[in-house]
Amino acid sequence: MATYRSLMAGTALALFCTSPAFAQSDDDLIVVTGEGLEETPAAPAYDVQVIERDELLAVPSGRIEDALSSVAGFQQFRRSDSRSANASAQGATLRALGGNATSRALVLLDGVPMSDPFFGYVPFSALAPERLSQIRVTRGGGSGPFGAGALAGTIELESAGIDALSGFNGQVLANDRGETEASGSYGANLGSGFVVASGRWDRGKGFFTTPEADRVPLSARASFDGWSTQLRAVAPLSDNVELQVRGLAYRDERILRFEGAESSIEGQDASIRLVGRGEWEFDAIGYVQARNFTNIVISSTRFVPVLDQRNTPSTGIGGKFEIRPPVGEDHVLRLGADYRQSEGELFETAISAFSGNVTARRNAGGTNTDLGFFIEDDWTSGALTLTAGARLDRWNIRNGFFDERDGGGLPVSSTAYPDRAGWDASFRGGALYRISEAAALRAAAYSGLRLPTLNELYRPFVVFPVVTQANASLENERLEGFEAGIDLTPAESVALSLTAFDNRVKNAIANVTIAPNLRQRRNIDAIRARGLEASARVDLGRLSFNASAAWTDAEARGSGFASALDGNRPSQTPRFAGGATVTYRPARDWVISATLRHVGSQFEDDLETDVLPAATTLDAFAQVPITGKLAFVLRGENLTGETIVTRNQGGSIDLGTPTTIWGGLRWGF
Repeated sequence: MATYRSLMAGTALALFCTSPAFAQSDDDLIVVTGEGLEETPAAPAYDVQVIERDELLAVPSGRIEDALSSVAGFQQFRRSDSRSANASAQGATLRALGGNATSRALVLLDGVPMSDPFFGYVPFSALAPERLSQIRVTRGGGSGPFGAGALAGTIELESAGIDALSGFNGQVLANDRGETEASGSYGANLGSGFVVASGRWDRGKGFFTTPEADRVPLSARASFDGWSTQLRAVAPLSDNVELQVRGLAYRDERILRFEGAESSIEGQDASIRLVGRGEWEFDAIGYVQARNFTNIVISSTRFVPVLDQRNTPSTGIGGKFEIRPPVGEDHVLRLGADYRQSEGELFETAISAFSGNVTARRNAGGTNTDLGFFIEDDWTSGALTLTAGARLDRWNIRNGFFDERDGGGLPVSSTAYPDRAGWDASFRGGALYRISEAAALRAAAYSGLRLPTLNELYRPFVVFPVVTQANASLENERLEGFEAGIDLTPAESVALSLTAFDNRVKNAIANVTIAPNLRQRRNIDAIRARGLEASARVDLGRLSFNASAAWTDAEARGSGFASALDGNRPSQTPRFAGGATVTYRPARDWVISATLRHVGSQFEDDLETDVLPAATTLDAFAQVPITGKLAFVLRGENLTGETIVTRNQGGSIDLGTPTTIWGGLRWGF
């Protein structure tokens, strides 16, 4: 926290000192954007899908993970959203490369990695859609900045600027269960720059995730109470150098399944970014993150606390520097380096379900670091654009330990794990050929790297009746893959895309069953995913249609201890997922939309014993202007009342969002 306060104080002082100096007349006004450098010419060579701001503002649930679900191949570990899931299970991945709760996709907010330093989950509840200008999703391994986390792809969230958030904007909604959602922002010009302050508060009693037939007197609704606030300022330092500062703070509390099963996450993030758009373009970022997680596990038979994960503090620090030398109009050369350090530990107390006495106190943790160097060049020659890049990572896993004491405080075990370090190289390359203005062919190949998280290395966990052990000997995951696709724009209002891909994750980390109700995180030989991704967008003026779908043939490869799962579909991985949204805008500021989404059946476990049935849901959104900037908003989730099974472990089942109707008022946005 001291580092966070010092960083924010320093950047606030910098803004105060620089902005007045650049108060400009209309003739020499400096325009700031609050964005990073432009995408390179070869970016379309990879499989990309963009979610625009108007789509983000019309998400039926108002949650960022729901917006991302419109992207073919996007997947969370479980089907639960950020109101009814344990936060530590909110990993994000792409292309059916899931199987555990850690993110295999790199999620960036204004260029800063958002995954939790200890667990690797993404704090979705702190990422409000109304704060964003767009989301850009690139599927396939990455070797550019922070590429060591982009095993399955990159999800780039871009904050909205003063053009979208000038003055006051806000909304207040309530649903049929009496739950509320309130958010607001205020943006103002600051000299030649701007500042935007925003906040959001969601709370509610939630719904029963336990099926009615399985409920007991102490079964609880999935209640939630979370807030987040963000301060973002942008100021020019010269005609072509821009300073961007962002601070984010959040806290989210939830109860799952039983009374007393409380969990919480909290975080404080700060970042500074310098963007240069002169002859020598550059992008420099520095950030610090302080995070924490708590969780109380309740016995599913005696309904008393059996584990108190009372404190899991972690810190992430890092940054990157990228420069683009002027090498001619036909080339865009990127050179740079990035660094990320994740440090954290857990403190937990085991409790007897019979006596209520403390039986063990555990403390574990460690430090992971990654220093990467990258180079990438795009070359355009007429209709052909070629790209090639390489990345070299120096990774380090150190200071790992696990200590346990009995209820009386006497040592039971103490283990210090050996430090490990190494170098890993990864590459990517692609080609984009524009056959005509209406058609383009593309192909790409890539490799990637992901370090095991501190959570996977050192933290065991229990989701009754299954115990999952940590594994301090886990090796890095390695991705190799290739893809080919075609993009068609037969008319200005029509865009079609089809991609075929083949991705393989070697040493994939999975929760492997080693005994009844006992699993351990282990490296299996590989997870291979082959499939098709398709998207379509049609804009007919007042009426628009947007659809995407992914079909994936994914299978695990295992030998020795993992031979039982060889050929199985990875856990939590559907074969097919897709959705379509129809939007009608009868007049200015009117919006009426409906979204149909289908997720195929998937397995809870690696042995394919527990099935999560397929689910098809219908959601809707409507915005009706009242006067001026004031509008009435109506949202509907799961309008057909589909039963969504989010967890099935030996018949112990959790359910997802039931039919939910929201109504309220919106000003601006």
